[in-house]
Amino acid sequence: MAGDLDRDTMERAYARWAPIYDAVCGPIFESGRRAATDAAKRAGRRILELGVGTGLSFQDYGPDHEVYGIDLSEPMIARARDRMASGAFPHVKDVQVMDAHDLAFPDGMFDAITAQFVITLVERPERVLDECARVLKPGGEIILVNHLYSEKGLAAAVERWFSKHAHAFGLRPEFPFHRLEAWAASHGGIEVVERRRVALFGVYTLVRFRKRTAADAAPQVLAATG
Repeated sequence: MAGDLDRDTMERAYARWAPIYDAVCGPIFESGRRAATDAAKRAGRRILELGVGTGLSFQDYGPDHEVYGIDLSEPMIARARDRMASGAFPHVKDVQVMDAHDLAFPDGMFDAITAQFVITLVERPERVLDECARVLKPGGEIILVNHLYSEKGLAAAVERWFSKHAHAFGLRPEFPFHRLEAWAASHGGIEVVERRRVALFGVYTLVRFRKRTAADAAPQVLAATG
């Protein structure tokens, strides 16, 4: 789809970001990150983080959870592994360099999947969401937090202008919510269960998807056959 970012652009951008990411982006993204991790902890024990970056979120989890992380950027993952090596985060089981478009995990492995400030930046967002749905257990949740496109008014005009210059820095300010909503509707096995503003001035949006279970469909089948 027009406007999506390519892999090479993202790898170059985040290789540049890696040495300064914690100091620059950590405080900016903290409230959105914690909203996502809080939702993930409520959803279940085993959690996958897409775009785990340098591992800033490790501190948000505890011994009741098993955390796995992936990122496309080798410099980011190297810093996350340094964090793991400190011994302070035994609940983090593994981090890997991996492409979210092709997750190397079996079907139904995770209770929750988070993507913090990620889904608007990948090359094929719908493909990534399909992969998330595949490795998610029935009843599990996909939790996204991002700045989403304002779609109308002055803010939308500013975002369209900014987008012309932002892609080279690994940013994409013009991603609309309706694209996420359309994916859920077309998938068939996913429902949107929450959409809310988070952080100061509501600059970020948290979106929660739930993977339907066999029990969810049972009443509909009975109604159709009765």
